[in-house]
Amino acid sequence: MKKKLLATLLAASMVATCLVGCGNDSGNTTGGDAGSTAGDTGSTAGDTGSTAGDTGSADNGGTEADAPVEYGEGNITIWVPEATVDFTKEQADAFIASNPDMSGYTVTVEPVGEGDAAGNMITDVEGGADIYAFAQDQITRLVSAGALCPITGANADFVSTQNDAGAASAAVVGGTTFAYPMTSDNGYFLYYDSSVVTDPTSLEQIVADCEAAGKNFYMEINSGWYQPAFFFATGCTLTYDTDDAGNFTACNIDYVSDAGLVALKEIIELASSSSFQNGSSVDNGTNIGAIVDGTWDSDSAKAAFGDNYACAKLPSFTGSDGNTYQLSGFGGFKLLGIKPQEDAGKLAVCHALAQYLTSTDVQIARYQAVGFGPSNLTAQQDSAVQADEALSALAAQLAYTIPQGNYPGDYWTLATALGDDIITGTLSASTSDDDLKAALQSFQDTCISYAQ
Repeated sequence: MKKKLLATLLAASMVATCLVGCGNDSGNTTGGDAGSTAGDTGSTAGDTGSTAGDTGSADNGGTEADAPVEYGEGNITIWVPEATVDFTKEQADAFIASNPDMSGYTVTVEPVGEGDAAGNMITDVEGGADIYAFAQDQITRLVSAGALCPITGANADFVSTQNDAGAASAAVVGGTTFAYPMTSDNGYFLYYDSSVVTDPTSLEQIVADCEAAGKNFYMEINSGWYQPAFFFATGCTLTYDTDDAGNFTACNIDYVSDAGLVALKEIIELASSSSFQNGSSVDNGTNIGAIVDGTWDSDSAKAAFGDNYACAKLPSFTGSDGNTYQLSGFGGFKLLGIKPQEDAGKLAVCHALAQYLTSTDVQIARYQAVGFGPSNLTAQQDSAVQADEALSALAAQLAYTIPQGNYPGDYWTLATALGDDIITGTLSASTSDDDLKAALQSFQDTCISYAQ
C-alpha cells in the first residue's frame, strides 16, 4: 500500500520538468574515491516511507502542473553495480506492479559500476541511463555536464531528513540537491588481529605490538583519500568550494600551520616503523597485524584473521606537541541520480522509483542481499546492520570524519607525491622543521592553484 500511496501523492504534487539541454557546459573534473563493494544478488521487496513529490524549479526549466501528472509509457534504464542488478530489477518491478498507473513503463537494469557510470554519462548524457548509481566524488563532474536533474521540494526534504547528515550533504552541490543517497559505507577504519594488538585505540600501541610480534601494519599514506586522516585529526582543513555549475571556485586549506606540521611529523614517524607497510588492501597484504581498510574487504579480513578477526574505529596518536589526536579522514557514499528528462510524466516516475530504491526497507533489503551499508537513518538501526562488526566500526569512525567533497583530479596525484617523499625518505625525522614547512607550503600553494 505504501508503494501505491507514494505514486498517488506524487501525482497530486507539483513536478519539476528537468529538460534535456538545460545543463551547464562541462567544467573541471574530480579525482578518485577509494573502495568498492561487492556481493551476491538477492531480492526482497520493500516499502518506501516517503510521501514526497517535487516542486517546480524556475532555475531548471521547471513547470507546475495543477492537474495530476499523466505518467505515459516507455522504458526506464537504470545503471547499478553488477552485484545489485538482479536485486534492483526485482525491486523496480515490484514497485511498478504496485502502481498500476505507472504500468506503461518497463524497467531495464544494466551492470555499470559507480566509477564507470559518471564517465559514461558525461561522455553521452542523452544516451545514458535514466537513473544511475555513482560515487559521491563524481557529483561535481555530473552537474557540470548537465547529467543530473536537480531535486527540489518534498523530494529534497526526503533526502535531508531520511539519511544521515554526511550522505545528505554529499548529494548537494552549490546549495542544490542532485541525488538520492543509497549507501553510507565508503570509509576506512581499523581491521586487526586481536591476538597481536592489545589496544586498538592507540596508534603507538598498535605499532609497538606489531613490531614486537613481527607483524605488519598497513596504511596507504601516499593516497589522497587516506593521507588526510592525519591532517584532519590535528584540525587542518582541505576542502574545495564549487559553484552551481560544479566549477572549483576556492580551496580552503591551512596545512601550513603548527597543526599541519604535527600531522606531517606523525606520518613520518609511522613510516619509520619496521612494521609499517604502505597499502590498504587485505588481499595484497602479508603477515598482517593491523590494516586501515574499508568494508569492501571485510570478507578478506575475516579470512586473514580467522578467530582473531576484530574491527575498530581508527586509533588516536600523541603528536609531537604532546597532545592526543583522533585520526579522522573522509567518508564516502553511493548516490542515485536522475538524468534530465523531456517528459514530465517519465520524470515523475523516475523520482518515485529513485525514492523507493533508496527507502528504508529497500536499503535494509539491499544490505541483506549484497552487504551495502545503509545511509537511511532508520535502516541503520536494523538489528542485522547493527550486528555487522565492520559497519559498526565504520559508523564509529564516521563520527570523526568529513564527507568527501569534490576535489580536482590533480589533487590526488599531488597527495601521492607528498606521501612518496615520506616513503622514500626525502622527508624524514631528520628533516628540519623549516624544510617540512616548505614542503607543506608547496603542497598548499599547489592545491590553491587548482581553483584559480
